[in-house]
Amino acid sequence: MSPLHAAVDGLMRKIGRDVVMARFRNLSAADIEEKAKDDYVTVADKLSEEKLTEGLMQIVPGSHVIGEEAVAADPSVLDRITDGLAWIVDPIDGTGNYAAGRTPFAIMVALADEGVVKAGWILDPVTRRMCHVALGQGAFVDNKRIVARETGAALPVAALATRYLPPDVREQVLSRGAGRISEVEVPHCAGEQYPRVVLGENDLALFWRSKPWDHAPGSLFVEEAGGRVARLDGSPYRVGDERTGLLAAASPRLWDEMAALLFG
Repeated sequence: MSPLHAAVDGLMRKIGRDVVMARFRNLSAADIEEKAKDDYVTVADKLSEEKLTEGLMQIVPGSHVIGEEAVAADPSVLDRITDGLAWIVDPIDGTGNYAAGRTPFAIMVALADEGVVKAGWILDPVTRRMCHVALGQGAFVDNKRIVARETGAALPVAALATRYLPPDVREQVLSRGAGRISEVEVPHCAGEQYPRVVLGENDLALFWRSKPWDHAPGSLFVEEAGGRVARLDGSPYRVGDERTGLLAAASPRLWDEMAALLFG
């Protein structure tokens, strides 16, 4: 595992308990803002990011933080994502769920060096499950190495985030997948969706928006577990690349088959 794992794990668990769970189902209307249509932020998001930023920069002096809420306040913050050691932070992934008092939601952190993601952490504050990944060292759930597995279902189980797809792409995906895949509801939380691909619950996940705080830790988690995450044209996912469209699969074989089916 990453040599930073114990420190980051401890920090995230403390914030998960003291900030995120302390306010879950305990928010007033004034505690929730709508940044854009169906894009929410709460006082808990802001405080979580503040505490994560402070703690992570202490863990690695000289590093800097690219946080979702910091970028929302000042988009130029994102310009430094490939500079030096950058922590990429989603203080609460699945804020829409969190603000509505439902699960799932997650806290997500990744560490990138010159734009290459070296490690990632995904904490479910409700179950306390921690998914951790270190580049070249494997993927772990609660400190136990994990290998991605397919569901074994007759039809590949696919979570397709079609809400953000352009109409023509949505129509193509749904028509090509009809009778060839088994579509299931998406969790509206990348911090839950990526683990589902690894843990044998879903075979496939399709994303359109690819903000780094949503995908930096999860994409590496799937890859190090033996699955595959790539752009729709097969090119690898890289932070700093603002293109749309990502496909995750529990195995490279399945990725190839589903990419050809849906986008070939």
